[in-house]
Amino acid sequence: MEYRVIKENDLFLLSEENGSIPQDHPYGLGLYTKDTRYLSKLELGINGREPILLHSDGLENHVSRILMTNPHMENGDELELWRESVEIERKRFICEDVLYETISLKNYYPKPVKFSINLQLDADFADMFIVRGFMNGKIGRKLPNQSTDEALLFRYKGADDIQRSTKVTWSRKPDAQNENGLLSFDFELEHLQTDSVTVMIQPLEGEGTHKEPISPNAALEKLTQSYGEWTDSTAKAETDYIPLQRLIDRGIGDLRVLLTDIGHGKFPVAGLPWFGVPFGRDSLIAALQMLAFNPEVAKGTLKTMASTQGTEVNPWRDEQPGKIMHELRFGELANTDQIPFTPYYGTIDATPLFLVLLTQYVKWTGDTEIFKELEGNVTAALNWIDQYGDRDGDLFVEYHQESEKGIANQGWKDSGDSVVHRNGEYAHTPIALAEVQGYVYQAKTGIAEIYDFLGKSEAAETLRSQAQRLKEKFDRAFWMEEQQFYAIALDGNKQQVGTLTSNPGHVLFSEMLDAEKAKAVTEELVSDRMFSGYGIRTMGAGEAGYNPMSYHDGSIWPHDNSMILLGMSKLHQHEAAKKVMDGLIQAAAYFEYDRLPELFCGYPSSLGKAVKYPVACSPQAWAAGTPLVFVQSLLGLFPDSLKKEITLSPVLLEGMNYLKVEDIKAGNGTFSVEVKRVNGEAKFEVLENTTGFEIR
Repeated sequence: MEYRVIKENDLFLLSEENGSIPQDHPYGLGLYTKDTRYLSKLELGINGREPILLHSDGLENHVSRILMTNPHMENGDELELWRESVEIERKRFICEDVLYETISLKNYYPKPVKFSINLQLDADFADMFIVRGFMNGKIGRKLPNQSTDEALLFRYKGADDIQRSTKVTWSRKPDAQNENGLLSFDFELEHLQTDSVTVMIQPLEGEGTHKEPISPNAALEKLTQSYGEWTDSTAKAETDYIPLQRLIDRGIGDLRVLLTDIGHGKFPVAGLPWFGVPFGRDSLIAALQMLAFNPEVAKGTLKTMASTQGTEVNPWRDEQPGKIMHELRFGELANTDQIPFTPYYGTIDATPLFLVLLTQYVKWTGDTEIFKELEGNVTAALNWIDQYGDRDGDLFVEYHQESEKGIANQGWKDSGDSVVHRNGEYAHTPIALAEVQGYVYQAKTGIAEIYDFLGKSEAAETLRSQAQRLKEKFDRAFWMEEQQFYAIALDGNKQQVGTLTSNPGHVLFSEMLDAEKAKAVTEELVSDRMFSGYGIRTMGAGEAGYNPMSYHDGSIWPHDNSMILLGMSKLHQHEAAKKVMDGLIQAAAYFEYDRLPELFCGYPSSLGKAVKYPVACSPQAWAAGTPLVFVQSLLGLFPDSLKKEITLSPVLLEGMNYLKVEDIKAGNGTFSVEVKRVNGEAKFEVLENTTGFEIR
């Protein structure tokens, strides 16, 4: 469905395009924080009638504007309100955990008019897992609503003994209200006169004293200032290729709205509407994608992940010591241990990705202090890889679901049908995924470089030796000579799962593959079988499990492509990388606001347009981060603060003659670079460099 969503920090609002939240809507519309729906109904009326939608703007994620008007109204022979007399604008935003909605009215009728604006509200305090139909369980009870001249209060006592309430206040006293959630405001407007009312909706947890909302003007000013600070702290990219420029701007804006802080620094949540919480792999990959634009986000992400690192063997949560979480939930079902997401650890890749992000962050920034601060977490993560990740001591990290309410497939393709043999049979666990071995190799070699820099040569050599043995064994076990490609996985019997998929493309970035095999992998990924014209499919056309409409078996995921692009760029496979970027840029034109969604269907571009996947998250963090990877890949940008050098190998897309990126942070400084097409070739000029590093 088409919806509108706004978010700030840990609070988000999901509504219809007209701004309404109908009761019991099948898509679960509402106002949410901490996995609880604090508003389950919000319907606006004019004289008790539903207004007519004129325009709904979802361009900005932090401020939503909806334009409406009145229907024609007669009471018998008496004219009540001529059609399209009143312009109704709903402007809403979130600041400091309060939803502000200003309803502005303007009279275009040539004579004075009288009317009332009605709001009907309710709050069911439903757990998000119940809203989405994933789960039922023991829940609490609603308490009687309270209505005073100053506020309307919806209340709930949870099964977790937490009292939750939704407080509604207003900028002008209602002319009518009741405890059932009805508010009514009367207006009399002269010709072209305007007036407004603002309602403030505040989710509250606990029974103590809560901070009162600041004024709407002060709140909007504070929110706008926050966005300005984000812009100032983020690198700026400018190109004459407008489709790419729109994607970059959209991605940077979406990533800002997805930032959340639960006490350890800002990090990107996975996506809206249903994954606005800390996610291991999603948050880590999105932060990795953002390094060229805002490396500070990686720092907050690393600290957030470290704060919940596993400490015990707990099968209910698929937890082991040193393991990085998959997903953290905060609702009633989680608090009462009816679901294992407190946090849940059923992910095989988050732990090595934590180490990969840390090593890449240090290479970008030279911040070895964060490494020293997290060194205990690093040691625990490395121990998890060797002791728990490698379940049988064969050097490969594999997964197997322990929790009865956990996830069966624990790689990024986590649907139940995503790991399938070429004969159509599903693989049985324990399963060792190709890309995970690449992450482990990259993590160990990267940590080894930092150990060397810090004078810990013995520990560094141990990791390099382990990585080399993994590389050699991976090549023997996963390479499929007949297909000239790597298997997606080894199954529980150590047999190759030979279906052609995008997974081995992630291994390119690790630099674990020999040059000839890396080239073969690249060529297959951009072949007609794997490349739709709009992007690299998750599974090759013609494979037994291939389905272009599926979630993971033939669809196209922008972030999946971005991880592959990082490898292609690093290995100077520029033509293949340009082909992939061109396809995704073309696809973006078919989605609202040039926004790459979480995924889309894998139909070939000969169909004439990119086909939407019906329930893709949007905005979604690692999809929003993909255009930022385009910029890094076009620059061929890979800094190494440990060696005090920055490498560039720029290319430009067809139809693109200019790319300038300013204020890229590296080490303790910044640099800016401009790439221009000169006699058909991309030439770069360093405009500024305060890093002290050699740029070559």
